[in-house]
Amino acid sequence: MRKRMNDPVLPPASGKGRLLYFFWKHLPRVALAGLILVIVLLAVVVDGKKQRLEEARKAAHADRKKQVNAVLLAVHPRPIEEVVNLPGTIEPWTRLELLAKVSGAITEVKVREGDTVKTGQVLAQIDADDYRVALESARAAHTLAKADYERGRSMHQTKVIPTANLESLAARLQTAAAELERAQLQLARCAIVAPMDSVVKRLDAKVGLYLGVGDPLAELLHIDRVKAVVGIPESDVDAVRRLDRVDLTIQALVDRQLVGQRHYLAPSPDAGAYLFRLELALDNPGHEVLPGMFFRARLVKQRFPQALAVPLYAIISRGEEQYVFVAEGETVRKQPVRLGVIEKWEVQITDGLKAGDRVLIEGQREVEDGQAIKIVKTVDDPKEIRL
Repeated sequence: MRKRMNDPVLPPASGKGRLLYFFWKHLPRVALAGLILVIVLLAVVVDGKKQRLEEARKAAHADRKKQVNAVLLAVHPRPIEEVVNLPGTIEPWTRLELLAKVSGAITEVKVREGDTVKTGQVLAQIDADDYRVALESARAAHTLAKADYERGRSMHQTKVIPTANLESLAARLQTAAAELERAQLQLARCAIVAPMDSVVKRLDAKVGLYLGVGDPLAELLHIDRVKAVVGIPESDVDAVRRLDRVDLTIQALVDRQLVGQRHYLAPSPDAGAYLFRLELALDNPGHEVLPGMFFRARLVKQRFPQALAVPLYAIISRGEEQYVFVAEGETVRKQPVRLGVIEKWEVQITDGLKAGDRVLIEGQREVEDGQAIKIVKTVDDPKEIRL
């Protein structure tokens, strides 16, 4: 009889047949289990190879780190200053506008612009003829008034004239004396003289020019002593108030170094820039420092006589953290630090270091915490570096 499609398949009767029948029936499961096993074995092999590569990379990196050369700075206490450098300009000690005190035509000019003049030296002459005539007239009037007074006093003593007449004669004498003095003063003012030792910056007087009272004659500058003027920000006023002397550098004189004496600090700031005016007195007998020259003032705000400092480039910053590397034997230690004032290219360390620490100043950006280093040199001053 023919076997129908829906009849159940019976396992073979023999043992070998049953085994083949079992594998055939469970072949998908066996294949899946084998595939999983192969994947696991491959993952184990790949992970092992990855670990070996990582170990090799670390070993190579460690070998490379061992080759870092380092220069160390032995930190010792020394003075350091908090300094602010500000620009300023030179001004004359006194600037004087010379004006005519009498009217008249100029008959002589005895100086030129740029000349150095002394106190009392005649600069120009105004026509004095009219004032000389007026002086002679005043002198004659004074002589007459004096004679009248002397005569009246003799007559008063003999009671020829009353006291009122004598007082009138005395008043006339005083008036004549005042007019004489005024005429002498007017004549003297015809000679234009320098009121101080100075330099003629501008000369308005010209021969033949007619002047009225108050017309400009010249501008004089007293520069035997000059003012070095600096604008001080509000934040630095308190520190500047305690200074007596300030170092100056004048670029126009080949960076000449001078010292200014504090003369005046304004009690209020300028309206425009909101800076407080500081005036420094500077002796200038040779007139080498001229008004208008620029300079830089070195203002020392604070002094720290026993400070620990390292070069700025020794500091490593990561976010808000600042640290250095300190050598301990042949290895380095990462050391967080707190920074203070900066002077030129060095910075004060207020916390984190102690005297005698050896800080990396070369090679610090190539090392890590705990890494071994090769010490090339140890210096007490960064300027000693000669690689």
